[in-house]
Amino acid sequence: MVSRDVLGIDASRVAEEIERAVREQVLGTLRRRGAVVGMSGGIDSSVTAALCVRALGKDRVFGLMMPERDSSGDALRLGRMLAEHLGIRFAVEDVAPALDGLGCYARQLEAIRMVVPEYGPGWKCKLTLPSILDADRLNITALTVQDPEGNQRTQRMTAAAYLQMVAATNFKQRTRKMMEYYHADRLNYAVAGTPNLLEYDQGFFVKQGDGAADFKPIAHLYKTQVYALAEHLGVPEEIRRRPPTTDTFSLSQTQEEFYFALPYRDMDLCLWGLRNGKPAAEVAPALGLTAEQVERVYRDIEAKRRVSVYLHHPPMLVSERED
Repeated sequence: MVSRDVLGIDASRVAEEIERAVREQVLGTLRRRGAVVGMSGGIDSSVTAALCVRALGKDRVFGLMMPERDSSGDALRLGRMLAEHLGIRFAVEDVAPALDGLGCYARQLEAIRMVVPEYGPGWKCKLTLPSILDADRLNITALTVQDPEGNQRTQRMTAAAYLQMVAATNFKQRTRKMMEYYHADRLNYAVAGTPNLLEYDQGFFVKQGDGAADFKPIAHLYKTQVYALAEHLGVPEEIRRRPPTTDTFSLSQTQEEFYFALPYRDMDLCLWGLRNGKPAAEVAPALGLTAEQVERVYRDIEAKRRVSVYLHHPPMLVSERED
């Protein structure tokens, strides 16, 4: 039977391997002087920043915090705390004015009002997916809204409303990436990507947004392993205890309810089982689930992989001939 121990790592050895690769990629292959890291106060960006500091030195790492209208206060506070903990230079770039100018918030509001016409000042929202454990689900996103009195309700979105909501929200990740490349260009630095393996495999990123980077040092690590590295690297405990969030919408939201079928520890093990050809019946006992439930998760992983082909695909050429 499969146990959670399969995700265990020698954190010291893994950290050294990544640090060596970062030095070779940034200073050698890319011929850049250092690295820019967008820091959200989350575990992945914090570990990425810490690894870059160990690989390149604190004087060659530049941190960026990029709050906007819907960002939580914790994201900025924890990002600052980490930058000060690591001793790196950093900047706070409020991207809300840029997003407002691009029509991000107005386009979001228009999409929400397709479903909830009365939505207005004082209201909050988030996008959610149904649980996968009780039955096979269609990956149809619902809109959860909260009125100024704190009353919540959830409604299924039309395809048009959903697509516009996502398209408008994606301005946030793409604007932040634009800011990262501004600072990378002025410093002659490379941009570090922060996805872990679960996010990278499942397409939990915006194309040409947080999916864009010059190097991605933790994209081969399960999120469970990223947490193990965080402890080894001395990432502050408050960051290590913070639940993974999207920090994208005005209502607080976990990655589980927005995109993944299960908490990250369970998703990691399911992804490991599928990648290693393990039958659902062998993985299920370690999760406290039935084999049928794990099969559902397997199917959901494969469905997301099909959707994420577009996200991973580079620009296509008609011909690669050099003549």
